[in-house]
Amino acid sequence: MKLLVLNHYVGSPAMGMEYRPYYLAREWVRAGHEVLLLGADFSHVRTHQPPAGDQRVDGIGYRFYKTPPYQGNGLGRVKNIWAYLRAVWADTPRIVREFRPDVVVASSTYPMDIWVAQRIARRAGAKLVYEVHDLWPLSPIELSGMSRRHPFIMLCQAAEDHAYRHADRVISMLPKVHGYMASRGLDLARLHVVPNGITLDEWEAEPPPLREDVAAALDAAAAAGTVVGYAGSMGLPNALDTLLDAAKLVQHEPLRFVLVGSGHEQARLARRVADEGLANVTMLPTIPKAQVPAFLARCDIAYIGWQRVPIYRFGIAPNKLMDYMMARRAVLHSVEAGNDPVAEAGCGLTVAPQDPAAVADGLRRLAALPADERRALGERGRAFVLAHHTYPVLARRFLDAVGPAAVR
Repeated sequence: MKLLVLNHYVGSPAMGMEYRPYYLAREWVRAGHEVLLLGADFSHVRTHQPPAGDQRVDGIGYRFYKTPPYQGNGLGRVKNIWAYLRAVWADTPRIVREFRPDVVVASSTYPMDIWVAQRIARRAGAKLVYEVHDLWPLSPIELSGMSRRHPFIMLCQAAEDHAYRHADRVISMLPKVHGYMASRGLDLARLHVVPNGITLDEWEAEPPPLREDVAAALDAAAAAGTVVGYAGSMGLPNALDTLLDAAKLVQHEPLRFVLVGSGHEQARLARRVADEGLANVTMLPTIPKAQVPAFLARCDIAYIGWQRVPIYRFGIAPNKLMDYMMARRAVLHSVEAGNDPVAEAGCGLTVAPQDPAAVADGLRRLAALPADERRALGERGRAFVLAHHTYPVLARRFLDAVGPAAVR
């Protein structure tokens, strides 16, 4: 089978996020399929930007289209999106002639790639799949307060509705979307849920040594008490202000916080730590993905938090939580959502979101547990991920959802 995936932000372990298309594609290639990933040569979530053109990574074909760089979520990003879609649209004849896909997947977070993917699928006689990361335009409406009458939102809505009406299959990473998608015109017989996951080889190999500043921070934290770790993006959705507020509440207790990551809020959060004299908090720049297992192995508790927003009623599928669970860490989860993997796995505590007192109390409760009880929580988390969230399992589920009709 030949699978063509349109993912504007596609990356790899060497390039940085997004990782999911790479990990799914690697499993498909290992199973004997051919894969071509179409991305833009500039993405705000990548660590390293690739040159425009074709390349191969671990047997996976990549094609990156020339697009303008941008910062933030303004007009520059819109121009970048438009340039990517226009380039793939223009490249359709060559894609159909040279690659001849059996399956075309529209998977770019925003939904406008469905029109380009449908054009390719029709010309190639391929099956059309729409993969949903987040619900657009509902996410920018509810998370960022954008008006439903904003031209960009109206365009997203038209694209989403078109995808639900015309895609042969819709694959969602979010588990509680059935009612919403049906209300937008989807026949639920075409809906399948394939969540996020982890790749086993990153957890079976010996991780590379930690950067010196991170190792030193963890040494100091462990010497002073229980280590609470966070590894990931530092943006408003990650609710790190709540964690810092909780750290202030326990600043005279033997709890120490080490946060590694990057994002729009990193500088402001670091100023908070300095201005408020939070001596029990250390903030450090992001570490390579390969070092995350080594970082988490030296934490006693891993924190993940969310804002209290209605959009999470459709469920959550965070990558960092899978990492925490694979690392056998007891997890403090601050969330109110349609699903809760921490509760499902029995690997930690869940408390209310944006509630510093609840976070502080949850951390105290986990820290007070004997070490063997925290280890038992961690073991349950790892077993849960191995059963449900490894990429070999998810890649098979994806292809099962696509179905045999995709094979010519």
